[in-house]
Amino acid sequence: MSIQDKVVVITGASSGIGAATAKLLAKKGAKVILGARREARLQELVAEIGENASYQVTDVAKAEDVQALIELAVKKYGRLDVLYNNAGIMPREKLADAKYDNWEKEIQINIMGVLHGIGAALPIMQKQNDGLIITTDSVAGHVVYPESAVYNGTKYAVRAIMEGLRQEERLHGIRSTIVSPGAVGTELNKTIDNPEMQAEIDKVFKNSTSEQRRMNTLDPEDIANAVAYVVAQPKHVAISDMLIRPTAQEV
Repeated sequence: MSIQDKVVVITGASSGIGAATAKLLAKKGAKVILGARREARLQELVAEIGENASYQVTDVAKAEDVQALIELAVKKYGRLDVLYNNAGIMPREKLADAKYDNWEKEIQINIMGVLHGIGAALPIMQKQNDGLIITTDSVAGHVVYPESAVYNGTKYAVRAIMEGLRQEERLHGIRSTIVSPGAVGTELNKTIDNPEMQAEIDKVFKNSTSEQRRMNTLDPEDIANAVAYVVAQPKHVAISDMLIRPTAQEV
């Protein structure tokens, strides 16, 4: 099935996976409506993509922002074919650090941000009896490791929510997919908020060859290719989960 003329809303679209996906889908003929907090970055991206792209400043932690983004797509094109919930943050800390502010932000963005998208999109997709909701999850939503319990928890929650969505909406023609990347070279790493861990990551990148980095880190475009594959599937094909790791990733 072609991606041509599909109406796709993408959150977390100003950089990384979101931006790469927007560019790829628009190149394949989709109409992309982009949401993120950084307006200047959105303006640059829309200018680069051209007439197939539009944007609205969106904080996914605010239900009204996500609702307005979805409404923009429907007002402009008359329907909503795909919602890609891609916004997320990744603070990393031990539970004993008790970083309550970080935990609250992770819950609001990683979990509530997804729910805000689902809540805004479902009434439209139910009327259409058609639609696809994709969410960026993570390998961290399948495997737990130290200094990441809360982030892991948010990503496990996303898995549960999206599976519930699949079960509840399957007879309405609405499909759901989680794309679960391993390590990806994006600005997500800047949200770690853990100086020791950030120093270790920087050290690895500084002391590794380009070939080593290639084997240990995915590009945003690798995930964009996966999303495009999901979007291109016919209505009777539902891809529930895709795990995508760098070849050398251990976990």
